[in-house]
Amino acid sequence: MTSTEPITAPPRPPKAVVPLIEVRDLVKHFGPVVALAGVSMTVNSGEVHCLLGDNGAGKSTLIKTLSGVHPPTSGDFVVDGRPVVFSSPREALDMGIATVYQDLAMIPLLSITRNFFMGREPVKGKLGPFSFMDMAHADRIARDEMHRIGIDVRDPQQAVGTLSGGERQCVAIARAVHFGAKVLILDEPTSALGVAQTSMVLKFVRQVRAKGVGVIFITHNVRHAYAIGDRFTVLNRGRTLGTYAKSQIKLDSLQTMMAGDKELQDLSEELGGTV
Repeated sequence: MTSTEPITAPPRPPKAVVPLIEVRDLVKHFGPVVALAGVSMTVNSGEVHCLLGDNGAGKSTLIKTLSGVHPPTSGDFVVDGRPVVFSSPREALDMGIATVYQDLAMIPLLSITRNFFMGREPVKGKLGPFSFMDMAHADRIARDEMHRIGIDVRDPQQAVGTLSGGERQCVAIARAVHFGAKVLILDEPTSALGVAQTSMVLKFVRQVRAKGVGVIFITHNVRHAYAIGDRFTVLNRGRTLGTYAKSQIKLDSLQTMMAGDKELQDLSEELGGTV
């Protein structure tokens, strides 16, 4: 007797997700000073991974190592599944790792367009050794990119210094994304901003995440991190205290871990239980 039941193929196993960045036991020494003492973290596509820690925790050293400023002393640094050792920030940028520092690397007296295309100016012709920037094309792209994130730039030739702090942050982030960043490292992007400007930047970070970009959000403001983050890695004195998904940890617990349980307990005992 012949069976008439259709033959179905077995389900395919789920495809393994390759992290955009994976760091394992990263160590960085500056002479006798140990800045990083075994940091591990991963960053996936379309997620905001918040890096938390107090001053001196090692956040700045870690992001400068990821962005090619400092070579690690030891440890594994993997990008898109391939081990890498960057010798310059340009190599990191070519691999799709873009960093927006606190100072934004902008020249206030230059226009929005000039800052947007700094170092990557589109050209339309040459005269001997001289090249001419295609300003009309650059203006159009700068205006369109800013409009896409909800900022109406009437004149892209206006000085970038006339923008608010939040708008300048958005220009720097939009510039990085436009030029193909796969991983966007934001160094304290809300540290000097007011409430409205902070909200503007956080909303833009959500837009960037929706495009599939992996974001490393460095901050010591736990509330800002919790509002935008998908996962959280806490650093303390160059070590990883732990990595948690948002569903695994509450805001108060994250704040306590960042401050340090032992430090708070010692201070409370010293002040007679008033902390």
